Amino acid sequence: MTTPKRIYLAGPEVFFPTEEHKAIVAEKKRILQEAGYEGVDPLDTALTFSDHEAKPERGHRIYQANRELMDSCDAIIANLTPFRGISADPGTVFEVGYMISQGKPAFGFTLDSRNYRDRAGATDRDEHGHAIEDFEMSDNLMIEGGIRESGGQLFVAQQPSEHRFFSAELFRNCVRAFAHA
Repeated sequence: MTTPKRIYLAGPEVFFPTEEHKAIVAEKKRILQEAGYEGVDPLDTALTFSDHEAKPERGHRIYQANRELMDSCDAIIANLTPFRGISADPGTVFEVGYMISQGKPAFGFTLDSRNYRDRAGATDRDEHGHAIEDFEMSDNLMIEGGIRESGGQLFVAQQPSEHRFFSAELFRNCVRAFAHA
């Protein structure tokens, strides 16, 4: 029996309330399982912390556990919907870059159909006089360029979704694209 390919599920959902996180991850894993794949969530670890362990050490241990999970996966599907600002969650962006650096394909989706420049105020310069990139891309060119070069694809919502940060339809598009990569 062949082991199913493992897909790392990156995104800001790890910061959502527990029940909301569990519901979204369960749906992602269900969709992947229907397609013959295994979904791997960043919280699929058995980490425990002592009350005396310093927060920086806890953070480093979470990083190491997530890196080990990514190392065990064949690809990544990332939720790149802007989170806490005009761009994707920085941890998620790191995870996309980490997987791409290993030669693994990256797929992503965003529920914000505006391009990066529009989210930044539709102007050439910010309030500090710094240039705002204008490549008519969903986010920073390095994110989209890396996804594209990895053989992956970024899917952008054209209409509102059932959830502000999740679309089963866009997630299915990522899974189908991975199947054909």
